[in-house]
Amino acid sequence: MVMPKGKFLLKETKTGFNFYLVAANGETIGTSEVYTTKDAAKKGIASVAKNAPVANLEDQTASDVKEKTPKFEIYLDKKEEFRFRLVATNGQNILASEGYKSKASCKNGIESVRKNAPDAEIQEPVKPEK
Repeated sequence: MVMPKGKFLLKETKTGFNFYLVAANGETIGTSEVYTTKDAAKKGIASVAKNAPVANLEDQTASDVKEKTPKFEIYLDKKEEFRFRLVATNGQNILASEGYKSKASCKNGIESVRKNAPDAEIQEPVKPEK
């Protein structure tokens, strides 16, 4: 039996392209910024797949210690929810999470990115026929 795995959903927006990392259970784990071209978005996907498994963890809610990139940064948003972002070696944010009520859930999200991103397939939207 083939185990389901995560996937990157590449989407076209009004101003460019972005992508979502979706776990095998169908939950969205993270979202990218908007890229101007599809090629740039695909490079962002490749960067997430490469950096996620080896990224350091920087918990900005518990310490002022700065980790080297690539890194996951855990922080509190304006609603006092925990979020993470994946920062590439060049300092660019390449994936951001939703808000989590607990730090433990946020850390589970990071582990899900580490597990799903490296071999996730890319699914592009099918354009409807005219």
